[in-house]
Amino acid sequence: MPDHIPVLVAEVVAILCPRPGGSYLEATVGLGGHAEAVLRGSEPDGTLLGIDRDREALALAGQRLAPFGRRVTLLHGRYEALAELVGPGTHFDGILFDLGASSLQLDRAARGFSFEQEGLLDMRMDQSTGEAAADLVGRLSERELADLIFRWGEDRSSRRIARAIVEARRRSPIRTTTALAEVVAQAIPRRAWPRRIHPATRTFQALRIAVNDELTGLDHALETATTLLRPGGRIAAISFHSLEDRIVKQAWRRLGASGRMRILTKRPIIPGESEVNANPRARSAKLRALERLPVRREPTAPLWVPDSFGEGA
Repeated sequence: MPDHIPVLVAEVVAILCPRPGGSYLEATVGLGGHAEAVLRGSEPDGTLLGIDRDREALALAGQRLAPFGRRVTLLHGRYEALAELVGPGTHFDGILFDLGASSLQLDRAARGFSFEQEGLLDMRMDQSTGEAAADLVGRLSERELADLIFRWGEDRSSRRIARAIVEARRRSPIRTTTALAEVVAQAIPRRAWPRRIHPATRTFQALRIAVNDELTGLDHALETATTLLRPGGRIAAISFHSLEDRIVKQAWRRLGASGRMRILTKRPIIPGESEVNANPRARSAKLRALERLPVRREPTAPLWVPDSFGEGA
């Protein structure tokens, strides 16, 4: 089992309040860290349904969660298809979306997500389908590449990077993570490099989002998930970059204004300093949550967040 430290796990448990006999859904179960905490919190008979598009992650989550036996069910699929995967008449007391790439995907060179290790430029969360990042890099025009990197990576150097990619692939196909990272790093003057991240970070993010079509159906999936909550049930979403968080934030505001849901987090919960020190990948995480209101109940004030939880803007 790869090293896996779930982000904001104590805060997720505090929000979802797992209890005996409860029913829970993790729409992106990953390696099962949050699922394990929820199952422990709902002992002895709480149940959890975990969904993920990554078959390798599901297999490893199955190993981790095996001690819970029939209390856990794992399904292969995308959160955009929640209604079909869950089936009619099924409702939950708590739902979690843990967005973005998993530790497994980032740490295994063969998956092609990270420029820190050399591997084939793949980036597919579901390796049984779709177009690998290397094919996308080799196929798109300079303008299409620039638009993709700007839209999904929010990188102001997108045109410069796209031009460098096209020039480099004329000489030789860009097939590995390190080859692409080198092209991007050389395309940006060192004085213009970001201070805290590798210059290729945003390009890799943009390609990953495009390859996996990560954001297209997220808003719909979040709204669908709220219809699967029992009255008093709670839904939480952890995002890792501004594009994800913007979608979650806007969805929560819209749903909160509908009168059917109550916003639990006036501001996003973020990791504290000790968690970031122990797990640097947690530094960009933001947790937002909602509660489904009983019928005809008026919305009330946001949930008070204990001082031990970090807060973001």
